[in-house]
Order: sequence, then C-alpha cells, then structure tokens
Amino acid sequence: MANVFRSLVILPLLFVASYAQFWLRPDAFELFNKKKILGPHELFNNPFGDAQDYLRKKIENDFGTEPLPQSANPSHPNFFGLPNEPKGSWQLVSVNSGVSAMHAILLPKVDKVLMYDATIWKKSEIRLPAGHCRLLNETSGEKDCFCHSVLFDIATTAITPLQLHTDTWCSSGGLSIDGNLVGTGGFQGGAKTVRYLETCKGCNWREFPTALADRRWYSTQAELPDGGFIVVGGRDAFSYEYIPREGRSNAKSYFFDFLKKTSDKDENNLYPFVHLSTDGNLFIFANDRAVLLDPKSNKVVREFPALPGGHRNYPATGMSVLLPIKLHSKNNIVIPAEVMVCGGSGHRDAYTQASKDIFYTALEDCGRIRITDKKPAWKREVMPSPRVMGDMMILPTGDVLLLNGARRGCSGWGFAREPNLGPAIYHPKAKLGNRFRELTASTIPRMYHSSSVVLPDGKILVAGSNTNNGYVYNAMFPTELRVEKFSPPYLDPSVIRRRPVIIADKAPKQIGYNNLFKLHIKSKALKVEKTDIKVTMYAPAFTTHGVSMNQRLLDLGLEDLITENAFLGIHSITAVSPPSGKVAPPGYYMLFVVHQGVPSVSSWVQIK
Repeated sequence: MANVFRSLVILPLLFVASYAQFWLRPDAFELFNKKKILGPHELFNNPFGDAQDYLRKKIENDFGTEPLPQSANPSHPNFFGLPNEPKGSWQLVSVNSGVSAMHAILLPKVDKVLMYDATIWKKSEIRLPAGHCRLLNETSGEKDCFCHSVLFDIATTAITPLQLHTDTWCSSGGLSIDGNLVGTGGFQGGAKTVRYLETCKGCNWREFPTALADRRWYSTQAELPDGGFIVVGGRDAFSYEYIPREGRSNAKSYFFDFLKKTSDKDENNLYPFVHLSTDGNLFIFANDRAVLLDPKSNKVVREFPALPGGHRNYPATGMSVLLPIKLHSKNNIVIPAEVMVCGGSGHRDAYTQASKDIFYTALEDCGRIRITDKKPAWKREVMPSPRVMGDMMILPTGDVLLLNGARRGCSGWGFAREPNLGPAIYHPKAKLGNRFRELTASTIPRMYHSSSVVLPDGKILVAGSNTNNGYVYNAMFPTELRVEKFSPPYLDPSVIRRRPVIIADKAPKQIGYNNLFKLHIKSKALKVEKTDIKVTMYAPAFTTHGVSMNQRLLDLGLEDLITENAFLGIHSITAVSPPSGKVAPPGYYMLFVVHQGVPSVSSWVQIK
C-alpha cells in the first residue's frame, strides 16, 4: 500500500518535471487538463493562443457589474482630474529579477524586496551559488540547482540568490516583531511548512515542513495584536490555526464553518481577505460575505451583510484593503476601522467558463464598510474600469493605488484577457464621484502572479506576472522578469519642492504604545503649519495573488509642531504613538512625514 501511495504522489511530479520541452507543443495544455496533473482545479488554457480571441466570440450574459443604485453612481464621475494634474510616471529598473515575483515583500533594515515563486518548475533565470543544489531524488541523485527566491536591492537592483527546499507556490507570509519574514504553506510538500528568513547578511531560509496541522495552499496569514500569526483557509482547508513557535508543530486546527459555507463550485473563497480590526478581532471576508472572529475565544462575534454584485476571492480574485486608521492625540475607546473590497467577478462560474475560452468582464465596483459601527452597511461605488487580479496598495499619504490585473476572466493559467494597464488612485476622504482618478498606464501586462510593493521613497515597485505553467517566453503573456517602479503624482516635479526630509539622527528607531515621540524634519517651505503636516506609519504588505496581507497605514495624532530654525527650515514634530497592538501590531513600520500631500522618504521605526 505504501508503494502504491508513493507512486501516486511521485508520478505526477515526474510528469511535471519533464514537461519543459513537452509544454512547447501547442496541444500540451489539453493533455495537462485531461490528466489533471496538478490537481482538479488546475486547468490550463493554450499559452500560445491569441490574446484578442475574446473579441471574436459573442459572450452571452456578460453583464460585468450590474447597475448600482443611483446614490452610488454619480451622474458625472470625474475619473480624469484637472487637465494639468500630475498622473504619475513609470520607470523600468531591471530586465531580469531572476525569478518571476509571484510573492513579494519589502524587508525592513536592509531595504531589499524578497521575491519568490515556486520550486515545482525547477527552473528560473538565476542559479544557486556553485555547490548549492536541492536534492530531488536520493536514489537517482537528481538535483535542482536553480534559485527560486531572491533579495532584490531597491537601490542597485542587484539580486542575491536564496535557497528554498519546500514548494512556496501560492503561499502566504508576514513580518515578525523583529522584521523577519515568516511564511506559511504552499504546494504538496510545502503545504504544512512554516518558513523563516532573517535579514542578516548571509542568512538563508529555515523550513519546518510539519509545523502546520492542515495543508495551506491559497491561504491567508494575518498578524495578531501580540505579534503572533493566524493562517486562514486554503484549498480544502475549512479551518484556521495559529503559527506555533519555531520548531514546533500544531496537533490540530480550528474548524471554520464560514469557509465551508462560502465555498462554491469554483471555490471563490480562497485567499480570504483578513484584516485585524482596531478592537482586536479579525475581519474575514470570503466570496461575498464576512464575519468578525475573536482570536481569543475562537468564536464568530459578528456576521456582516453580504456584499452585493458578485464574487471577490480567488479565483474570482478581487482586492481588499483596510483603509487608513485615523488616530488623535486623545483617542476614543472605539477607533473606527473601515474595509474596502473592489473588483472580482459577477459570475460564480467565471473559472469554469474561462476554461472554455469564455472570459467574462470583471467587476468594476467597490464596497466600503465601517466594521466597527453598531449597524455596519456596505456602500458601493464605481471604479474607472473593471479589474480582476489587481493589487490595492496604501500610499504614504493615505490614498490607495489600484494597479495590475485584467479586465476580463479570472485567476488561473491563461484564464484572463485584456490587461488593465492603467492604475487608478482612490482618495478615501473625497466626495463620491471624485474619489477615483486614472493615472499613467504602464506598457507591461501584469496578469496572474504579479505583485506590488510600497517603497521607502514613496514609489511602488511592480514585478512578476506569469500566467504560464513554468518559464515560457513565447507565450500570449510571457513569463515576466522585468521590474518597474511607479512614481505616484505626489512625486511629480511640479510638487516635489514640498517634500520634507526626516533628519535621520533625530528620528526614533523604536517607540512604545500610547507615548509621545519627537522627530525633526527639514523643509524648503517658507512656513510649515501643523495643519499641513501629517505623520503616517505603514506596515509593509506581503503581496501575492491580489492579496496584500498585513498591509496597514496609521495616520498618527499630532501634539505639536515647532519651528526650531526658520533659516535652515528645521522643524520638530511631537506625535502620539498608536494606543495598542490592536491598532498597530508590534513590528517594523515605515515612518513618513507628509507635507501638503507630499511624503518624505521614510525611516524605519519599530513599535513594541
């Protein structure tokens, strides 16, 4: 029996391992679908097909977003802004990231972006250092000497190879209190793994393949008020669990009926959106519904109304963000928390239909809900364009950037069409109808398996995109190794003169909760008013598959601003740190000073 089981596991892997040349056949994807090589949900479209094929096929019932109530749909929404208003710019910074950035996160202290994809392909565009290979088969001696994770230096674009042993395909992650990467799950042998990567020079991955109780493939990892982590969901995992201490293993998980109820024929509830609310509970959104989970009692303490319009999680793959949390010098007991969910698919069977070359128009609506209200309700509005598989990144100013993804289809191997090249900025505090603004488009499609990272200088690093089963370059949408940086409008030459500079040796490196702290800035402005300044703290996101895990921005309360040297433009700011780990989980944040809408380069600060 043991030999039979071993054959069932090994044979598909051998098949995939030998596909490199076979995949170049135009009909290879059909055999992969027939044999279900990777699993019942991993279907393929022809990677060498025509990206314009959807234009020639009449699609019945392709409604996209159904008409919204009049209150959510202003008669003349202004998506374009003023004629001369800055719209941002793109810069190509690297043509070879080594690995296609399926997963990405900015690491504190070293200012490098960790990028990785999957080990299953045994191929990338960078090899491990000589003598460092992954042993695949003890009997045959087969090895994999390619690198599957790298550190990307955001200043020099140099890449440092790192060695992975377990498969990180469709995994999750976040930063520990000390700023180190903690990653979970993945494919097959990596599904129960917890991984650790420190930021020290020469450090490499530490992996514990039996740490988790359930297999976590397409799961979401969220940080808790005490700095620990919860891992929610995954394929066929209607449960959650807490990451154990390094080297230990969980004996069991917690059954989560909510995930079972929100799963449908095409799933549409993988990579659930998980946000830590300001009351210490977890807002968990899957498919079109959400609950509030108390991580102390492991009980659902609230059910939220369903979000109308469609399906929002993988493979429908919308986007979600916890909107910036506004703090004051003296906060009330209840600190408001608001969540926004955008895009996805209006069709429950978008994945099934995409396997038949039917690519439905994605949703172009968003829902906002204040989850701390006594009677929370969704308020919907319209984006400038439909978007599926996009990223939603919080900017240092408190605005939100939407980018990447497609206008049609859903997540999957070749299951989307019509790249959405144009980012949009969202102003949460603006009036309805003036919240969205379209920005300068990129020229590089960022489809399935792309990622985005907010950088210390306020730019956005954009990488990845691989809708093929492996590294394939002559495909409809080639495996993408180019890396771009997007400069939002606040970095335009017309406004950059407002940019303040944080004086590094007078900025805090560590702060406690609910304390006053000082920092000093230098400004070219003739006069700096307290009303023109805000101090924000940004927690770096772990981005993958349209999910930005643990992303968080705090707009701090200000106590005072004093001009200490008007001639040199030196000013001191007294700010109030967040009140608790419920509002700001312990760890590293990028600290920004924003003057008249233009952010400084950040400095790293640790709160604990």
